Amino acid sequence: MKAEAAVHELFALCRQQAGASYIGECVSQLEHMVQAAELARVAGADEELILAAFCHDVGHFCVPPSAHNAMADLGRKGHERVGARWLRGLGFSPRLCGLVERHVQAKRYLCWRDAAYLAGLSPASRQTLAWQGGPMTEIEAGVFEVDPWFADSLRLRRWDEAAKVPGLPLPDLDALQQLALRVHRAALPA
Repeated sequence: MKAEAAVHELFALCRQQAGASYIGECVSQLEHMVQAAELARVAGADEELILAAFCHDVGHFCVPPSAHNAMADLGRKGHERVGARWLRGLGFSPRLCGLVERHVQAKRYLCWRDAAYLAGLSPASRQTLAWQGGPMTEIEAGVFEVDPWFADSLRLRRWDEAAKVPGLPLPDLDALQQLALRVHRAALPA
């Protein structure tokens, strides 16, 4: 898919989330996405990682949920896989899609590794943890630690958890959309 069409589809869908509740949190879905991307940008992340932070929860809304995959009113089970698959279909890079796909694994890992992280989860994030498999086991953690995107997955997850601040002004999405075009074009075969 051409970069312009893919990015237009992504951002048209994301703009629709401006008024959508973010699964039990006090920000909208779009506010959460933009805050995560901004945290990544401020931390000095590369453009692909910034866009992954923006897109990490797209699986909650890119395909309509159904009764069998709902986590009560807290989103879709497997949203990380649904979102990664949808983004792959738009032609985004393996790394971006892989980071989206791993952000729940990163949550489970951090809950296993870091008691303070687990204690600091929002109530909604604590509830979804059970549907997501709970904290990792030592064996699961060992496998995840050798993943080539392990470190970036943990960074993305921490931005995800911090991106729930009510009342922050929502910036114009044009700069993010231009960033997405650059990232998509870089993923296209030469």
